[in-house]
Amino acid sequence: MSDKLYTVGTIVNTHGLRGELKIVPHTDFPEQRYADGSKLIIEDAKGKHIPVTVKTSRLHKNMYIVQFKEFANINEVESLKGSLLKVEERYLDDLEDDEYYYHEIIGCRVVTEEGEELGLIQEILTPGANHVWVVGRPNKKQLLLPVIDDVVLDVNVKDKIVTVHLLEGLLDL
Repeated sequence: MSDKLYTVGTIVNTHGLRGELKIVPHTDFPEQRYADGSKLIIEDAKGKHIPVTVKTSRLHKNMYIVQFKEFANINEVESLKGSLLKVEERYLDDLEDDEYYYHEIIGCRVVTEEGEELGLIQEILTPGANHVWVVGRPNKKQLLLPVIDDVVLDVNVKDKIVTVHLLEGLLDL
């Protein structure tokens, strides 16, 4: 396993007695990541990597209920709570222009069109109609940037810079 690994979910709990797990997705492509036969890696709290293959999955209350072929009952998966689900880089698909993986956005510097540095993107929220990028600002309250064309002007993942237009009131939130 020489590929880089990228987080695509967090195991938050068990579900039922057959070894199913509740997973909070951290990916724009959960249908693909949790599809039957998908190859993933569980990274436990000690940093141990466990290769797994999705047997079944279904969406339930904004979480995925996933069963892996390697586990058949709750006793085998109980210790996996809090573990991260990762995907190897070789399983990432090429994206269209103006589409990005979470790992490409997290850590990008955010600057205004006038060149003012605002901070770094720390987190991506998915509350509904559009994503929201959480920008950490030194000694200031976090900035919540809606990912819409009127706000996000340019994303340069190579140089890790996002150029934005601040709509009136965004800094006041």
